[in-house]
Amino acid sequence: MTLSRILGGIAMSLVAGTGFAADAPAALVVAQGGLGDGAWNDTANAGFEAGIAATGLEGRAIESNDVVAQGEEIMRRAADAGFGLVMSLEYAHGEGMESLAPDYPNTKWAIFNQTRAGDNIASVLFGEHQGSYLAGVLAAQMTTTEGVEGINPEPILGVIPAIKSPGIDKFVVGFIQGAQSVNPDIEVKVGYAETFGDPTKGEQMAKAMFESGADIIYHVAGGTGLGVIAAAEATGHYAIGVDTNQDGLAPGHVLTSMVKRVDVATQQLVEHYANDSYPGGQTLVFGLTENGVGLTDMQYTKEIVPAEYMEAVEAAKAGIIAGDIDVWDVSAQGYPDFYQ
Repeated sequence: MTLSRILGGIAMSLVAGTGFAADAPAALVVAQGGLGDGAWNDTANAGFEAGIAATGLEGRAIESNDVVAQGEEIMRRAADAGFGLVMSLEYAHGEGMESLAPDYPNTKWAIFNQTRAGDNIASVLFGEHQGSYLAGVLAAQMTTTEGVEGINPEPILGVIPAIKSPGIDKFVVGFIQGAQSVNPDIEVKVGYAETFGDPTKGEQMAKAMFESGADIIYHVAGGTGLGVIAAAEATGHYAIGVDTNQDGLAPGHVLTSMVKRVDVATQQLVEHYANDSYPGGQTLVFGLTENGVGLTDMQYTKEIVPAEYMEAVEAAKAGIIAGDIDVWDVSAQGYPDFYQ
């Protein structure tokens, strides 16, 4: 489908000389991996649709086969087409949005996982590093637990991220730091898939990582990560899901999921827009304190997790919230010496 057709089809009015009508529709630009990834994009779109339903606005999710390269064009044409709110889930769109926003002062903009300047841009950050730290604490304890099917005695974990970028490595480094807080000598294998939308590649990589000694793999790879979960189920090992609750995709083989409440963020932004209270120029943060990230209740695996392991996770959570544990944030601090 062409970009023109994607952006077309919504009739709207303009208030001459003053900008968009109060009921101008909202657009959600979908990131790499597209809708159907079972993670970041789908979760964000669920919140977006909830916001549209709650406010009575019209809205449209915009997908592109080359969302990175076409980023500035997609956003500019969305604004030209009359969308009053344009939110982008794609990290690579941050710079382009910051450049475009002054040209469209009557359009409200939102970017996720980074901070961008502009009176009409809302920046949304999450504490993915904090939630990933908790996943690392849990996984590092589980990986040497005797008597659990699918767990070997070697202290080896795995992470399969989609691409190397600060927004993705924020998860990876937090996970490693959490694991090392339990066992400084633990090995965490990392393999970049270089794609968000290839479950077959994710499954192949995960099976190879399992064969090399890992028994729990954390995926930060969108649709590619669905293959990691499939590999965990096929080999009898464990995956850790991301962004949304993926525990039920392979019951008993997804140890937990690091949930990121982007649905809450997208719904809130739509509602703020509709209520004329849009937080332009502000940075919204959803971390552990705000209940914006965290682990699932492990419906299918909690019986194999000793109580003391969860006590350690809760202690780590309390320490992070209190400021006693400082979790490294790649997106704000760059890369630490232990991960280059």
